[in-house]
Amino acid sequence: MTAANQIDAVLASVDAGLEQSLERLYALLRIKSISTDPAYASECRKAADWIVDQLRGLGFDAAARPTPGHPVVVAHGPDQPGAHVLFYAHYDVQPVDPLDLWHTDPFEPQLKTDASGRKIIVARGASDDKGQMMTFIEACRAWKAATGSLPTRISLMLEGEEESGGKNLPPFMEANRDELAAADIALVCDTDMWDRQTPSITTMLRGLVAEEIEISCANKDLHSGMFGNAARNPNQVLAEIIASLRAPDGSVTLPGFYDDVAEISPELKAQWQGLGFDDKAFLGEAGLSIPAGEQNRSVLEMLWARPTCEINGMIGGYTGDGFKTVIPAKASAKISFRLVSGMQPDKIRAAFRKHVQDRVPADCSVTFHPHGGSPAITVPSDGTHLRQALEGLSGEWGKPAVITGSGGSIPVAGDFKRILGLDTLLIGFAHVDDQIHSPNEKYDLDSYHRGIRSWVRVLASLAG
Repeated sequence: MTAANQIDAVLASVDAGLEQSLERLYALLRIKSISTDPAYASECRKAADWIVDQLRGLGFDAAARPTPGHPVVVAHGPDQPGAHVLFYAHYDVQPVDPLDLWHTDPFEPQLKTDASGRKIIVARGASDDKGQMMTFIEACRAWKAATGSLPTRISLMLEGEEESGGKNLPPFMEANRDELAAADIALVCDTDMWDRQTPSITTMLRGLVAEEIEISCANKDLHSGMFGNAARNPNQVLAEIIASLRAPDGSVTLPGFYDDVAEISPELKAQWQGLGFDDKAFLGEAGLSIPAGEQNRSVLEMLWARPTCEINGMIGGYTGDGFKTVIPAKASAKISFRLVSGMQPDKIRAAFRKHVQDRVPADCSVTFHPHGGSPAITVPSDGTHLRQALEGLSGEWGKPAVITGSGGSIPVAGDFKRILGLDTLLIGFAHVDDQIHSPNEKYDLDSYHRGIRSWVRVLASLAG
């Protein structure tokens, strides 16, 4: 059987078995694997065991590995030529509150037709992330059914605590580094398509530095009538520091902030320009109309490929009902920096602290409270695995798959690089209207069906 005929046979197996595949998805969706609530610990274990049984039935060496929290499912397929892929997803889900806003039982999946005539699967976890995870597992099932084997070497690591912080996964990866780092590339299915007909691979994730600062001036709150003008006001000091973080052109003023920031390639910039992203419509949804940030940059470029500084919270003085004429003793702010590839969190944190310290009056003081830091992740745009995955996706959807970035941070991608030395391809089939984390979460039937077919093709491409 030729390679093309083999893929056709696997895709035919996907199509013929869709109804049975949906029943398996529904069985998993009925398990109430809410990781953040200890009352559902047994349900999380039940979900992990269910997945293990499915994978063992497909010939994987699979087990639910213990952690101090919920299990991590690890599975390994037999040796095969081609790339060794490590697939990641999570089987835990968010709580369902507020329950009264759900139109149906969140743990009794329903296949419905939405207002646009699309078939949708409605249940908690349908999109985030059980439906996405099952697209990959069902692709493996189709390969086994049609050919008797998997197309390449496949391992899976499926987490049970992503929705509750995932604190036990990095230590687990550290403890099992030699086993997991044997893979060549990590695959994550927990992201969106660009639009309903355009598949995408996210290759750029911004890093993060978060700091809380507290400015202290007088040793107690002061009466503003008796001490106004004479006493330093920490709210004023804090406001001046915050205002100094950005220049009039929208750029961040920390010395050396842009030293390690590279421009994106003209080819990637042109591709992003061709995506049809509407800057005005994007801002309009938030009730805004004028882009902030660096001038002469598109909104997509600012979101995906440029670093930022944001004021996430400010506290100082009396904030209750009514009015209190007080000069507070302290004022604080929570400030975060989103980083792009090449920027070092420790370097940015140090530059920020020096910038603040240089602006605090001699008779006042500042304390810093770090709230985490992680580097950005970028997959080389000329990488073999990326090219192969793009070819596979494009073959299924009949149009070129696009490379996108993300303004947010996905910690597991950073952990794959930091702990295992693996690049990550983020390939998902969700849509922005899937209402993840909200009542009436859904996953398009087309996303599920063609997601399975997409993985069939991607795995074939990665097999070389």
